[in-house]
Amino acid sequence: MVYSVQMTCQRIGYSRVSTIDQNPDAQRDALTAANVDRLFIEHFSGTKASRPEWDKVKDLLRPGDTLVVTRLDRMSRSAKDLLEIGEWLEKRGVDLEATEQRINTKSPEGRMFFTILAAFAQFERDLIVARTRDGLAAARARGRKGGRKPKLTAQKIADIKRKYEGGDTVQSIATYFGVSRPTIYRALAA
Repeated sequence: MVYSVQMTCQRIGYSRVSTIDQNPDAQRDALTAANVDRLFIEHFSGTKASRPEWDKVKDLLRPGDTLVVTRLDRMSRSAKDLLEIGEWLEKRGVDLEATEQRINTKSPEGRMFFTILAAFAQFERDLIVARTRDGLAAARARGRKGGRKPKLTAQKIADIKRKYEGGDTVQSIATYFGVSRPTIYRALAA
């Protein structure tokens, strides 16, 4: 007697936001509505080729599966990387579906549209980088420095030192000023 094992193809959803502060709920809802079997949510920059959840997805995908994303820029912000992903998926017999852009690489038209949108994703990223550089250069020309504003003013640093010398603990000072203990240690070292 011969038994055959039938493998079922999966629809694997992949969602990515760049930072922990961003909310992936809209992507989660769209991918759930697209009937994915499993969903992976990444909190990592799309400029990196290797990402923890993306690496899990790549290990999971099998021939006949479909990778489902909301938009191509959720997979990567680099045209080169997107095209490499597309080639990698094609070699493994995995289809790609981008729900918002109506891309499905099962057809020649879908593959062509994927290539065109990959180029636009790279173009958009390049524009963002150029605008950021221009903005920083303009700010420097006006005498402003980049980066975050310090949490502690010179007056607060003086108050921290006074409290510490008065016997307050680092934790109590940190709680009082609403900052972390390492911030207090840096202030004391300043």
